[in-house]
Amino acid sequence: MIKLSVAAVGFSLLAVGANAWGPLGHATVASVAMQYLLPETRSHVNKILANDPAPFVSTASSSSTSAASATTSTSASVISLTLSPIASPTKQITLVDIASWADDFRYTPEGSFSASLHYVDAEDEPPKKCNVKYKRDCGDSGCILSAIANYTTRVQDHSLDAKQRAQALKWITHFLGDIQQPLHDEAIAIGGNQINVTWNGTVVNLHHIWDTEMPTKLAGTFTPENVNAWTKKIVKELEFGQFRRHKWDWVSCTDIDAGAACPLVWAREANSFVCSYVLKTDPTGKEASGAYYDGAAPIIEMQIAKGGVRLAAWLNTIFAGYPGFW
Repeated sequence: MIKLSVAAVGFSLLAVGANAWGPLGHATVASVAMQYLLPETRSHVNKILANDPAPFVSTASSSSTSAASATTSTSASVISLTLSPIASPTKQITLVDIASWADDFRYTPEGSFSASLHYVDAEDEPPKKCNVKYKRDCGDSGCILSAIANYTTRVQDHSLDAKQRAQALKWITHFLGDIQQPLHDEAIAIGGNQINVTWNGTVVNLHHIWDTEMPTKLAGTFTPENVNAWTKKIVKELEFGQFRRHKWDWVSCTDIDAGAACPLVWAREANSFVCSYVLKTDPTGKEASGAYYDGAAPIIEMQIAKGGVRLAAWLNTIFAGYPGFW
């Protein structure tokens, strides 16, 4: 059993865009992952981020303080979930701080090329049939599957400069969150962006409520306290609760040398929810904050948990040579 200390997350909340899971979800994926990083992995991650010549302060999850003090160690069969003190601004930048970097970077001239890398357009037939096929769905400009494979290679390439390796780590951190969101693995209606529903009477698109409104209703607005609270809840479920018996399966694919093989497994798994729940019945024009939310909330929390442990296992395999979950 591992002994966990949940990092206190500090950041200033500036303008927030509606991308992927939104900053709340991405920060929580990163925070959960930090609880399972091996010491060797943590050392490499800290060094790469510390050496970044252009450290990123995101408008989605900018960091006036840093969450560097979480530690993971082999211990007895007791889990500790005590919040560590908020670090000072001079402390190490962490995965939580850079979790939403890719969403901001894509809207800059330098990062505009990366827009298509946040998703894979599965040309399937929901709700009748859901599936993701690499050759069919990953276009010439690339997709999240090829992106994870590419940046996994690049973060290990010591011939690249510090900025390029830091960017690779930032993309990996973000994309392992994105790929767990079912509508990031679906082409229909531009991943649900063209399906209008209502949320508390206001018209919004389906993709947006999966990114933002439903995670916010589930875990609160994007604040350090809510990220910490959601992390603690998820880690308890991973160690003692409903996720405990699934955790090992979720991190069973960690072959970092197999290209897009593992990302394809994850995308297919998330995409299956498009048929089994997201679009099982047509939500167009319907109020989504009631019964629809009630069914979606457990899926969202499970997918955030998967993102956290998969990110940790992936980084552990990259930097320590093994996933670290057994």
